Amino acid sequence: MNIYVGNLSYDATDDDLREAFESYGTVDTANVIRDHYSGRSRGFGFVEMPDQGEAEAAIAGLDGQDIVGRPVKVNEARPRPPRGERRGGGGGGRDDDDDRGRW
Repeated sequence: MNIYVGNLSYDATDDDLREAFESYGTVDTANVIRDHYSGRSRGFGFVEMPDQGEAEAAIAGLDGQDIVGRPVKVNEARPRPPRGERRGGGGGGRDDDDDRGRW
């Protein structure tokens, strides 16, 4: 299961995430998401746990708990929407069935 971890301290590392979640079971990956240009943490991350039961226990046990000094929000990650559908989609454009006449 892919798990979202929000409200992370900007000082939190991948190892901090891994350590917190390993107390609930096996962790495949633990990644703090970083800004592409500055390298600074964006305040959230993802943890991948292969066992559904362990992942659900980690979510229940860690949601609202402190990791590196901040209470984190932990829940199952939602799949990313396709690129064109993010943030409300793209711009307008003209509908072929537009009733307005051309100039």
